[in-house]
Amino acid sequence: MLPLLLLLATAPGARGLSDIDYVPTLTNRTLGGRTTASTFVLEQPRCVFGDAQRGAQIWLVVALAAAADRFDAGAAPGTPQLAFQTFPSNTAYATLGTALANYPCPPRPGDITVLRVGSETACRDDPERPSCNGPLPGPGPYRVKFVAWNQSGPQAETQWSEPITLKIAQQADNLPVMAGGRSTGMIVLTSLLSILFAILLACLVALLATWSSDSCGSGVIFSKPDTVTVKRYNTHHVYDQPAARL
Repeated sequence: MLPLLLLLATAPGARGLSDIDYVPTLTNRTLGGRTTASTFVLEQPRCVFGDAQRGAQIWLVVALAAAADRFDAGAAPGTPQLAFQTFPSNTAYATLGTALANYPCPPRPGDITVLRVGSETACRDDPERPSCNGPLPGPGPYRVKFVAWNQSGPQAETQWSEPITLKIAQQADNLPVMAGGRSTGMIVLTSLLSILFAILLACLVALLATWSSDSCGSGVIFSKPDTVTVKRYNTHHVYDQPAARL
């Protein structure tokens, strides 16, 4: 009987952890990038947690789908056990912690009611930010749940989501062929060659313009004037005068 009592005393329900009948889901809104190679968009947990969790912070737990059942809610957010920087070695991490007041029920007009998971890149390698909402390291699949924590520990948790698989980035050589039988890589190559040809043509035009300008500046040829030789010429009759013979 005593071992059974000890088992019950350490069970989640004995620690006051309430199970909430809510399953997190990807947003149903028409959004670009609902899932990408490193992010996905969830609906916020509006009208999910009650007054019993009013003083708690609501955290999102992201786990490898295969290891979600082994998640221990006794580990606190911000500890190495739930740090983003050691994921997926630690199989789960906690992020996006916020007060319940930030999830008002019902939503106010104009409120953003979605969460993009994996949108922070600056803190992905920063051990001082263990709750970083960093990009997911692979396609997954992943499962998520919301947990309410206060200073006494976890108070309530939702159910796990269905497995979420992200998109896989394709190599350039594997990109689909577009209309007209030309691949994306071929279009990029053609564009680069067109730019290079335009630069070469511009250089050629500039060279021709410079050559033409030089030709016009030195194209007037002045012929060298003929050398004029002045010969002394004395008329013969000058010496026939008497005065000239004196």
